[in-house]
Amino acid sequence: MTRLADSREEAWPSLPLESWSGTCATLHMWIQIVGKIRLVQSPWVNHSWHVTLYVTSRGLTTSPIPYRARTFQIQFDFLSHQLVIQTSDGHTATLPLEPQSVAGFYRRLTEEMGKLELPVAIHKRPNEVPEPINFDQDESHREYDREYANRFWRILVQADRVFKEFRARFIGKVSPVHLFWGAMDLAVTRFSGRRAPQHPGGIPNLPDWVTREAYSHEVSSCGFWPGGGAIPYAAFYSYAYAEPEGFPAASVKPHGAFYSADFREFILPYDIVRQSENPDHTLMDFLQSTYEAAANLAKWDRKSLERDHDPKSTV
Repeated sequence: MTRLADSREEAWPSLPLESWSGTCATLHMWIQIVGKIRLVQSPWVNHSWHVTLYVTSRGLTTSPIPYRARTFQIQFDFLSHQLVIQTSDGHTATLPLEPQSVAGFYRRLTEEMGKLELPVAIHKRPNEVPEPINFDQDESHREYDREYANRFWRILVQADRVFKEFRARFIGKVSPVHLFWGAMDLAVTRFSGRRAPQHPGGIPNLPDWVTREAYSHEVSSCGFWPGGGAIPYAAFYSYAYAEPEGFPAASVKPHGAFYSADFREFILPYDIVRQSENPDHTLMDFLQSTYEAAANLAKWDRKSLERDHDPKSTV
């Protein structure tokens, strides 16, 4: 029993926001810088799918980014605590992940990119934060706790794994499982195939046209977020846009999940998942029940959008 508990703690560690809020805020800005590099160099893809990062066996990666005839990728390595830049012509640069200001990180990354002949200019103003400080001027965010950065990544590994299983059940249009750096949340989004009413916008420091393009079609979306504001703890979430009538009152699983009127989404505190007997099943119950609430109430054509068998059993 002790070994099982230890194994679960390793896979699903505690992540109290108050214990790493400074590191979380700093890491958020570092990830935005790297994400904006991918944004600048990539063709625009619907719903902003070209800006995201992906979970790896060591951290987070941009995946290959085009630069003229070459490609490069940037990875946060939360095992060796380095930022690694690799190019398609065989060159590598590294930057230590350690306590340093956002401005210092920005300068050092810019210098390393220059050495690799990858000069990329980004918009220096952070997105989706209420009081943004330009990256090259931000000396206030400078904490980096290795243990908590590693814990955050380990949770992303588990969430990514379960989200991908959930994603595989849907054969309609569905996003990759990817990390959006605006709010620093790992997400996967299913689409009904129908147009949605124009989104009102209003997300802090994000152009309304970006939000409206992202929500051009009906979605049921879920994800993981380290927390903040009215939800001051790590949590899984699920929402629908456009939200169908009756959605806030829908019955969802597991016990402890609730609808947040502040965020207009269902919230499942991360601690309920990590402390449950079977975290995978607990999380999957939340993902499936909230999706079914959205799809049924909005009258999605579920029969044509969902897989009714596991193809691996016949291949």
